[in-house]
Amino acid sequence: MNSATVRNLLVRGMLAGLAAGVLALVVAYFLGEPNVDSAIGFEESHAPAHEHEVELVSRGLQSTAGLATGVLVYGVALGGIAALAYCFALGRVGRFTPRATALLLSGAALLTVYVVPFLKYPANPPAVGDHDTIAKRTTLYFLMMVLGVLLAVAAVIAGKRLAPGLGAWYATVVAVLGFTVAIGLAYAFLPAVNEVPADFPAALLWRFRLSSIALQITMWAGFGLVFGELAERLLNPKPAAIPTGTTVTASR
Repeated sequence: MNSATVRNLLVRGMLAGLAAGVLALVVAYFLGEPNVDSAIGFEESHAPAHEHEVELVSRGLQSTAGLATGVLVYGVALGGIAALAYCFALGRVGRFTPRATALLLSGAALLTVYVVPFLKYPANPPAVGDHDTIAKRTTLYFLMMVLGVLLAVAAVIAGKRLAPGLGAWYATVVAVLGFTVAIGLAYAFLPAVNEVPADFPAALLWRFRLSSIALQITMWAGFGLVFGELAERLLNPKPAAIPTGTTVTASR
């Protein structure tokens, strides 16, 4: 793949990430923000009167312009990184079309970058978590994310090397099982974090985590569909249609 193609895919990836960010923004605003407001209300109702802090940025600005900026910038950055990963993966993970490769990459990224760390360290709304452990919790989350990505890459490499001897199906099964066992061991050995207040509403916590999952699914599915279409048109362009009645003369 030459540099011009990589550059074109990078631009398309960022555009696809922007489009996916718009879709995710809708989900975040209508599903996520009401739960954030409820969690903030819970936190404020349980805080002593002298501990109420002055807002540097209003809640209205945070839930509109701030939310849009964060989600859209995240989408563009995600799209650029995913496009570079796509350039490396295309043709190396199997004989898939550019569109199918984009969808496969998006699904794998959703699993390794979000689902794997989420199952160990799920997202929490405001009022959940000790301020003194933010650094520790962030480190553990990103460690789980890195492990998920590295183990997924190792599983793909192992599957390809086992395929000639076991066949594609059994090699895939062995690779998936190995990935699952390795992730299970990571879950078992990494410390657990449980800082949910005893009186925090369980239904609110559940709704917040569902909205978080919905946002990520929307982001990655939207990116995969849009980028897959753009990559397909770039890498497998359709031949120009010949107008009806036009006579094609063969040259010698």
